[in-house]
Amino acid sequence: MEKTLYIIRHGQTDLNLKGIVQGRGIDSPLNEMGKRQADAFHAHYRDVRFDKIYTSTLLRTHQTVAPFTGIPTEPLAGLDEIGWGIYEGKEQTPDIMAGFVDLTTRWRLGELDCAVEGGETPNQLVARQREAFDYILSHPNEKTILICMHGRAMRVLLCWLTDLDVALMDDFPHTNTALYKMQYNGKTFSMADAYNVEHLAGLLVE
Repeated sequence: MEKTLYIIRHGQTDLNLKGIVQGRGIDSPLNEMGKRQADAFHAHYRDVRFDKIYTSTLLRTHQTVAPFTGIPTEPLAGLDEIGWGIYEGKEQTPDIMAGFVDLTTRWRLGELDCAVEGGETPNQLVARQREAFDYILSHPNEKTILICMHGRAMRVLLCWLTDLDVALMDDFPHTNTALYKMQYNGKTFSMADAYNVEHLAGLLVE
């Protein structure tokens, strides 16, 4: 049951641009740049014969794949962004940034059961991602798949798909609509293309 997975981050939102924390609980739409990024991704990959599109439950992922009309699309909660708890919807003030740096440093040290107050841990995120991927992989007729999700969640996903320690999540760069292409041979995943942003030529990348 071989599969090819195109995994992208959603297009830009105004909250991305303003440095406001989004997370799982903030359902913001794409801004004009985000829509241009979505159109650019579609123009570059419209000839790929996607059998299915999976998104998170959040609007910004739905809007990013909207140009791919006529392809079955399904939202999965397991693809949602990590929950940032009390940080969600807030500007990245010096206090919040200090807390964020402290938290991500602890994650880097392997403390993957830590979370901001009211938020999710990386291990909790992995658990719902694994459930989502069990579902995705259970459809043998879906050979070529487009997945649209979120920055932090995508970094975590790429770690465990490639058998890397989730503590290494920040080793994967990401920007809006950046692509990671994965091959699945029925047992394991391998990276076929990493951080491809060719479609963003001429666009501001945030």
